[in-house]
Amino acid sequence: MSAPEPRPALTLYNYWRSSCSWRARIALAHKGVAYAYQPVNLLRDGGEQLRDDYRAKNPMAQVPTLEFEQGGAVRRVSQSMAIIELLEDWFPAPPLLPADPYLRAKARQLAETINAGTQPLQNTGVLRHVRDELGRDEMAWARRFVAAGLAAFQATASELAGKFCVGDQVTVADVLLVPQLYNARRLAVDLAPLSLLTRIEAACMALPAFQTTHPDRQMDAVAGA
Repeated sequence: MSAPEPRPALTLYNYWRSSCSWRARIALAHKGVAYAYQPVNLLRDGGEQLRDDYRAKNPMAQVPTLEFEQGGAVRRVSQSMAIIELLEDWFPAPPLLPADPYLRAKARQLAETINAGTQPLQNTGVLRHVRDELGRDEMAWARRFVAAGLAAFQATASELAGKFCVGDQVTVADVLLVPQLYNARRLAVDLAPLSLLTRIEAACMALPAFQTTHPDRQMDAVAGA
């Protein structure tokens, strides 16, 4: 798939602290793609993502959502992995997937370990349900599943890693890992057993694509939150 001509103007609806939003920001920055940053405050007035006007853009009432005009129509893509895949198709260089089919699959496997197997279990809505409906300690729940997911990620990456998760080039695996480690620290997950992941994180955070998109550097960031 080639990029439409002229290149579409992109708007990213996102929230500074959302790890899924950070994934999309990293991918855009890595590929050098300009976009308009549209904040969606997940906490204000019960959550701006729940308003009818935003639900019309994203029926799941989640962030991020990438919006653009193509062929005279406004189009939107939500879910961070779908956004990253779209960007990979439109802007193939620099790539976020290895050329080798096996390594491409492994990079996707690592990404999905977080996207499907870890982050959803510590999402705000899930934790609220655990606390309010089940009467359980939501933070202990989150720490358990995040620690388990990251341990599985490290076990897989240990056979593939170079400077980054899969060899010596940034891939989609790194794009998902770094925001999840950010979440893990907020949840007070013990990262001591995850030295490979924190080493990779340090290599990623030396790159502008990760630095400039860090939650604390976004226009809607709340100091000290």
